[in-house]
Amino acid sequence: MNASDASFYETVPVSDEFLTLSDPERFTPIPNSWVVGVADIVDSTGEIARGRYKTVNMVGAAVISGMINTLKGHSFPYVFGGDGAAFAVPAKDEAAARQTLATLRSWAKSEFDISLRAALVPLRDIRQNGRDLRVARYAPSSGVDYAMFVGGGLAWAEAQMKSGAFEVPPADADAQPDLTGLSCRWSNSAARHGQIVSLVIQPTLESDEQEFAALSQSVLTAAEALDRAGHPVPENGPPMRWPPPGVDLDAHVSRAGRNLFLHKLALLGQNLLIGLLFKTGLRLGKFEPLHYQRMVSQNSDFRKFDDGLKMTLDCDDDTLTRIKQMLDTAQEQGKIRYGLFSQQEAMMTCFVPSAMRDDHVHFVDGATGGYAQAAATMRS
Repeated sequence: MNASDASFYETVPVSDEFLTLSDPERFTPIPNSWVVGVADIVDSTGEIARGRYKTVNMVGAAVISGMINTLKGHSFPYVFGGDGAAFAVPAKDEAAARQTLATLRSWAKSEFDISLRAALVPLRDIRQNGRDLRVARYAPSSGVDYAMFVGGGLAWAEAQMKSGAFEVPPADADAQPDLTGLSCRWSNSAARHGQIVSLVIQPTLESDEQEFAALSQSVLTAAEALDRAGHPVPENGPPMRWPPPGVDLDAHVSRAGRNLFLHKLALLGQNLLIGLLFKTGLRLGKFEPLHYQRMVSQNSDFRKFDDGLKMTLDCDDDTLTRIKQMLDTAQEQGKIRYGLFSQQEAMMTCFVPSAMRDDHVHFVDGATGGYAQAAATMRS
């Protein structure tokens, strides 16, 4: 691997216009020397049925937060999928990625009794099997940008993982990942225009990229007519209540072996202070609550290209009907598979390296099943 391969992602252009990313020409091939990491939760639909989707989301987001901390802020492409995540790293970071995934697997089991599977797949294997992996960068605000993927490589890697190939075995039971910055302190955002729709659209092998691009453009254009393009998080951020609904999860994630009860008490105190700041709008040093709330909304990843198109939309019935008509037609023609799941709230899982900067990232999903349930309806 040469130096340019290692620094590849830094050279990928950043776009602030999401609709242009339906064009496959906007995506750049990831170098052959890189590896792809994939992870997801075994039987996530069962966990959802047991009322644990917020936990599922947190464990999925832990894959990203663990990798960000392992690579000490070095930029790399990743995508959140609700019940899992995927990323790509250069060969020099493969060993670190392997250790992080192994640690996350044992941590998820010991902390939440959740089975997380994980795999590391070389890019060469993906391409030798007729798939590709190309990436673009989308900046929803001046503070962050998110990776977008096309080419079918992630879907192939995930299928290999589920078959047991390229497995990353779990680490020792007492291994602890560095999840600094991962939290879920916000309350859910209620639908304001009808329903929160989680939508997963994937091209079939019979669909060429231009056909899928045209369909994506049509779906996105329909969504653009919604208030703020269907953004499910209020412009001034989601609601915050005390005690925060995710404090138990936060305590499990951040305790790092400490006493769970005492750590939860400490978090409740911290959240009470934070809640007062947001309620009053008072500044604390360089922290500006109102600015932070606006950035939370702007930085949210409510739509993405992830070997297909995924969106979480606050959607009215008429717009949803138009979108479904487009998708039904394309599915009948054998060009796509899609899944859709409706609920009344959206939820958020956050990675905040510093509340004093604008580079905090916020993963949005439907609150009662979201992308995982949409994918399940697609499979059925």
